[in-house]
Amino acid sequence: MTKLLMLLTGADEWTLVDGSKHPTGFWAEEFVAPHKIFREAGWDITIATPGGVVPPVDEGSLAPETVGGHDESDALRKYLDSVALELATPAKIEAIDPLEFDVVFVPGGHGPMEDLAVHEPTGRILTRMLDDDMKLVAAVCHAPAALLAAKRGDGSWPFAGYTLTGFTNEEEHQAGLGEIAVWLLEDRLRDGGAQFEYGDPWKPFITEDRNLHTGQNPASSAPLAERLVGIVQAREEALKAAAEAEAAEAAGGNEG
Repeated sequence: MTKLLMLLTGADEWTLVDGSKHPTGFWAEEFVAPHKIFREAGWDITIATPGGVVPPVDEGSLAPETVGGHDESDALRKYLDSVALELATPAKIEAIDPLEFDVVFVPGGHGPMEDLAVHEPTGRILTRMLDDDMKLVAAVCHAPAALLAAKRGDGSWPFAGYTLTGFTNEEEHQAGLGEIAVWLLEDRLRDGGAQFEYGDPWKPFITEDRNLHTGQNPASSAPLAERLVGIVQAREEALKAAAEAEAAEAAGGNEG
C-alpha cells in the first residue's frame, strides 16, 4: 500500500508587511480534493503538522463567494467533517521518518508561508524524499513555500535548478494581498534558483521535474493529485508485468 505524508500548516495567522496579522490556515480545496483522490486510490494517509498542533482551515477558503456557491462550500465542510478525527490528531512533523513514506504532499493557503517555510524538520523531510528517486514530492499553490525550509549541509538549496510552479505574483496581486505581503512566493522561489513556470491565473497548471511535482493554485489541486496517483499506478503495473514475465520465463525454463 502506498504511504502518503500530508504536511499541513499549523499557523492560523499570516504576518503582513506592517506587522498586522491576517487570518489564514490551510486552503480547504487544496486539502479536500487531493485527500479524497488519495483515499479513493487506497493510499495510507498520515497527516502531520509542526508540533502536532491541530491544523486550522482558512475560513476564507470555505466562503461561498470564494468557492463558487453554497453547494460547493457545504461539500467542502461536509468532507472536512468526515475526516475531523484525522485532522484533530495529526502526527508531529518533528517525529516523522521520511523513509517510511512513498509520497509527501503539501497543501497551501498562506499558512505555510508563516511556519513551514522556516521549519527545519519540514525541510529535512522534503530533502530526504527528494533525494530518493522512487519517492514523490508534491506541493500546491502557496505550499511550495515549504520547499524554502530545505537546506543541505553545505548551505545550498536542494530545489535550485528544479522547474516548479506555485501561486504567482499576478494571482497574489489579483487577490488583493500582493502589496501587503512581506514577500511573494514566486519571487522567493526564483531568487533561490528555481525555474518558475506558470499558466493563466486561477487555471489548473502543474509541473513535473524528476520526482518533484507542483501545482500553481487551488484549481491545480485535483490534477496534481491525479497525476501522482497515475505515476504510482503505472509503477505498480510495470512491476507486476515484470514479475509476471520473470515467472513465465522461469516456468518455461523448468519445462525445458
